[in-house]
Amino acid sequence: MTEVVEVPGPWEHRTIAAGGTRFHVAEAGAGPLVLFLHGFPEYWWAWRNQLPAFAGSGYRAVALDMRGTGGSDHTPRGYDLVSLANDVSTVIRSLGATDAVVVGHDWGGLVGWTLATLEQELVHRLVVVSAAHPRALRRGALTHPDQLMAVGHAWRMQLPWLPERQLVADGGAYVEQLLSRWSGPGWPDQETAARYRAAMLLGNTAYCTAEYHRWVVRSLPRPDGLRYAHRMREPVTAPVLQVHGDLDPCTFPSTARGSARYVAGPYRWELFDEVGHFPHEEAPDRFSRTVLAWLDDVEPEL
Repeated sequence: MTEVVEVPGPWEHRTIAAGGTRFHVAEAGAGPLVLFLHGFPEYWWAWRNQLPAFAGSGYRAVALDMRGTGGSDHTPRGYDLVSLANDVSTVIRSLGATDAVVVGHDWGGLVGWTLATLEQELVHRLVVVSAAHPRALRRGALTHPDQLMAVGHAWRMQLPWLPERQLVADGGAYVEQLLSRWSGPGWPDQETAARYRAAMLLGNTAYCTAEYHRWVVRSLPRPDGLRYAHRMREPVTAPVLQVHGDLDPCTFPSTARGSARYVAGPYRWELFDEVGHFPHEEAPDRFSRTVLAWLDDVEPEL
């Protein structure tokens, strides 16, 4: 596991105890905290390009392995969005910070939206990458058949046992298929695909990954899901930057753009051309420049 998780580079690896769970982070730089949250099917290494870029610009850049992935604890439960947001809030406090700039991709973006809604004082600014607001995603999936089909992998995750087996079969070949299917031309390269395939094989990561998707679908008609949807009607007051690829076949730009209705604070939309579901990896330099410039903007209006 060490060679997959603790990849050497211009960062330090740490284990943080937060809320009774151990989380692995990679950290670089000093200054205001920027916390990076990865999505599916990735882990902290997704932010390898951003860690040195943000550290070099005067930030304390920290990439977190979310619960059930990488070097963090692989617990049997705790994969609902409220619990995952609580994970992030306890990590922020365990890092000694009172708030953070939260940058979240895919599932990390859904967690970011949730944290910025439920614990607004902890999110100084929010950067959402390839992720619609949960209510906007729900609306898009229910009203547009193409968007519903685009997230078909989440529906297939509802089956018992089979999704986990598919994720680990042939050395994680399905992971590479998803990366290629959801990205723009020319990504991922062989090293990138190999690392994400290896990360999916760690412990019971495949089960934990499936649990993320199972909760978000199965909770829709349940009291916990209805309570969550109601709480998420509260608008986000922190400044929000939403970055999306125009070729994203998983979460459509039109679906993500609908998130603006749930933001009461300053909001900015950035659409990257010729980029798919992974802007921070497909166009890492452009992504870092865009976010850093927005953070430098004292009044980040449109």
